[in-house]
Amino acid sequence: MDLENQKRVKEFSEQFGPENVVVIVGAAEGEAAGLAAETVEAGDPTFAGPLTGVQLGLACYHICEPEIKEEVDADVYEDQVGMMEMVLDVDDIVSEMTDIRSEFCKY
Repeated sequence: MDLENQKRVKEFSEQFGPENVVVIVGAAEGEAAGLAAETVEAGDPTFAGPLTGVQLGLACYHICEPEIKEEVDADVYEDQVGMMEMVLDVDDIVSEMTDIRSEFCKY
């Protein structure tokens, strides 16, 4: 997660309260998605950004996870995510995201 997005997430968490913020990522690999999730839940593990040492505990999901997919209009999802979903290892992404949430997520 780039430094600007870390800053935005931190500001939204402060403005709306961490219990009211859900982060949706769209990384192409489970490891990358997990790194983004860990960043918004437990702090920036690279020690380079605004979330260094900041444990927000935010809920974080990948756009291809069933919990999010069912919340999005099917036509919009197909148009915006459908092609990407066909080439991703969704099971790996879901597994990584679930592991990270179970370890760090407070909300």
